[in-house]
Amino acid sequence: MTAVWQWDGFDAIERDVRTMVADPRWAALPSLARAQAIALRTLAAPDGGRWLFGAHARWYRQDPADGRWHLTAPPVDRGFRAAARVVQVTSIILPHLVPTGPDFTTDRGSVQGFIGPDVPYEITERVRDLVIAQRGRRREDFPLTGSFTEIFAKEVASPVAAIWGTLMWCAYAPAFDGNEVLLSMFGEFLARPLPGDEWVRWLPAASLDDLVALYGERVRAGHPEAAFRLVALMADTADAVRDDPRFRRRADALLIMLDPLLRRIAQDHSVAHHGDDAVRQAWLSRRPPHVTLPDSSPGEHFQHAMYDLVQALAFLAPKGADPRAVAASLLAADLAAFAPRAADGLYPWLDPELRHILHVVLGDPSHPLRGCWPRSGELPSALHPPDRAAAAALLGAAYATGLAWCRLTGTAVPGRGFATASALVHRLTHERDDPIPGVSGTYPRPF
Repeated sequence: MTAVWQWDGFDAIERDVRTMVADPRWAALPSLARAQAIALRTLAAPDGGRWLFGAHARWYRQDPADGRWHLTAPPVDRGFRAAARVVQVTSIILPHLVPTGPDFTTDRGSVQGFIGPDVPYEITERVRDLVIAQRGRRREDFPLTGSFTEIFAKEVASPVAAIWGTLMWCAYAPAFDGNEVLLSMFGEFLARPLPGDEWVRWLPAASLDDLVALYGERVRAGHPEAAFRLVALMADTADAVRDDPRFRRRADALLIMLDPLLRRIAQDHSVAHHGDDAVRQAWLSRRPPHVTLPDSSPGEHFQHAMYDLVQALAFLAPKGADPRAVAASLLAADLAAFAPRAADGLYPWLDPELRHILHVVLGDPSHPLRGCWPRSGELPSALHPPDRAAAAALLGAAYATGLAWCRLTGTAVPGRGFATASALVHRLTHERDDPIPGVSGTYPRPF
């Protein structure tokens, strides 16, 4: 029997825009011409909403109430997508919605958590070599600063903290298997056990401020070469982990930000005398414009994390569930468990539909979407991912979303994880012999 082809407006527009932006002539077009080209490829959906595929190779939906465009994961219902039609938009598409080119070609990396699969052996060994080389450094020569003083034992020097901080900053979602080799190598340096339990370590993401402070302190203390060595160590660590897609996007961004300093053409040493915030701004000024970071725009970072969470729930679509509604419900579950008042700081960053779902689910104990919430530490069976890769992706996206809303609202990260991410752990930890990506066999786990 011959299959019947069905028009999918979202797929068609996405292919068209990707082809257009990949054309070498795209970058040379005036900004107004690029905005008009995107406007001509706007979709009108059957519910009256309008959609465009734009910056960061992602979808945006227009709020009919005020005309604003919101970063919004696209619908998955085939009938809805088939009913979408191209419509000519006469209003100006703002520059931040228009693809530049690099934002379409950059690798977004992976949203998987570091719980099935582990970090590849070759990467952990490269990091181990860096750590071993820092043994014996004197704290008098390399003092610790900020939050690192709480993590590491009193005799530990800042080069070890620079490696650790780089790993945590580059990780998409730093939730690690409790026996992960990448963490166990730091055991001798830690002041206390890491947050979590024997199954998983729920680690807070380091901030760029933490890395900047290590560098700035040495410059202001009159030891610029020591400061330079710390930055070089951060770059070496980022380079060591960038082959793992869960580190790659931020590792590449950090290498770009540090490159002028490493080549001695940046004025960061002079800037450091004006304080760490000045150094932070200097580093962020060299950030690739197509990379959104929590350090520079925590609201946009939260929006992208929610987008990733919706995509990680795409396996629900064939079951008839709406991944967007489920994502909003799981966000509500995490907020209700740890910081319900934090929702007020998130509403402005959500599109109208997600905002409404979050509000009603939080406010109505009998709302049907509360059926998605974890019970007794487990997700409902209908929400179980189909395989370990999907479970790892959902865990990573859920944990990253939790870290993002905590950062945005100033909420402390719970030491035993968020409700949604924690509920996925048992589906990933029955088998303690996860295959290492790109390596035959497995790597012995330290117990």
